[in-house]
Amino acid sequence: MNHILIVEDEEAISRVLAAYVKKAGYVPVRAANGAEALEQFTQEEPVLVLLDIMLPDVDGFELLASFRAQSACPVIMLTARDGIQDRLAGLNGGADDYMNKPFVPEEVIARIHAVLRRRPLWNDGGAKRIYGNLAIDFASKMVLVNGVEVALSPRELSLLLFLAERPQRTFTREQLIDQVWGMDYDGSDRAVDLSIKRLRQSLSHWSQDAGEIRTLRGMGYQFWVKE
Repeated sequence: MNHILIVEDEEAISRVLAAYVKKAGYVPVRAANGAEALEQFTQEEPVLVLLDIMLPDVDGFELLASFRAQSACPVIMLTARDGIQDRLAGLNGGADDYMNKPFVPEEVIARIHAVLRRRPLWNDGGAKRIYGNLAIDFASKMVLVNGVEVALSPRELSLLLFLAERPQRTFTREQLIDQVWGMDYDGSDRAVDLSIKRLRQSLSHWSQDAGEIRTLRGMGYQFWVKE
């Protein structure tokens, strides 16, 4: 279902947002503090989060970091803190949008629609897969870490897609050369090592609790993910 998680400790605001979210065709899920938010985020797998910054038990920026460590789910921050540093902290921390209070509920819904148009629904299965805070759309060849698109060279992207489509399997350099570089490639197989190194650097913010590109000494490389 299209759940939207509303993290807001002011009851009146939370109820209004829930009513508008429901009217727009989504299923509102409410949380009044960080602990509830993390629990609901894990259980409900929302398609989007509306996140207040000033919560009773945790700072909203810390909560945003926790969400990003688990998923690329879109996040819109709603807050009375309108300073440029707060806005930059939210956007640089992985938020997809930032709205100041007071706000017009209809605009919140319009922002939700806009964010979801820009970003695929990562938890809908099929060609889109999530590995912790790494999200890969195999159809569009889009890679996101912490909700931010990762710029990869064509070779690095091909290598990542090949490995990610076959998690937990180990491939030698020769196999990767054949499958990614092509049978006609006549360079050194050390090109694989270099591409793996660059790929790891590009994915340096991917949580190692969720997965990693592993080197199995004497065997090859493996796209390992926590199952």
